Amino acid sequence: MSSLPEILFDVARNPFLAVGLPIGLGIASGFATGQASRSNWFKTMTPPPGNPPKEAFGPVWTVLYGLMGYASHLTVRAFDSAVTPGGTAQADQALQLYYAQLVLNLAWTPLFFGSKNKELALGNILALFGTVTTMTVKMHDLYTPFSTTWFLAPYCAWLGYATYLNAGYVFLNRDKK
Repeated sequence: MSSLPEILFDVARNPFLAVGLPIGLGIASGFATGQASRSNWFKTMTPPPGNPPKEAFGPVWTVLYGLMGYASHLTVRAFDSAVTPGGTAQADQALQLYYAQLVLNLAWTPLFFGSKNKELALGNILALFGTVTTMTVKMHDLYTPFSTTWFLAPYCAWLGYATYLNAGYVFLNRDKK
């Protein structure tokens, strides 16, 4: 038995919903980010070296959200087909981490851009990175037709880069609130 509501399993069981949910939520978050990235507050900050053009974020995040959504679908399939209580528990924990990281992921934009709190956003992305890393390890050990690691490795790499960018904005703009 899982501590997650059954509806979250049902979303992940449907590959279109599993992929569509994070993409849809990411698009909604992207609209807020797009507006905020044009604000005077953001434009006047010094970006860290290697900061990509803002047009890169939408396509990259769309692909990453789709990949993470499909990994959740593979995970719920592993949950449904698990033959041992340990396999069920592992998949359940991975799905709990999946939904937790999705919440942390979607909280970053309001923290960084909405409240203009670069430091709190950095704490959030560090927690997100730890959650995603743990989730990836748990999903990697599941019996799935494709290794979820292939779907989550780009996300882990991008989060490392995004964490660097967030830290760079904190460090280079300590004097700007």
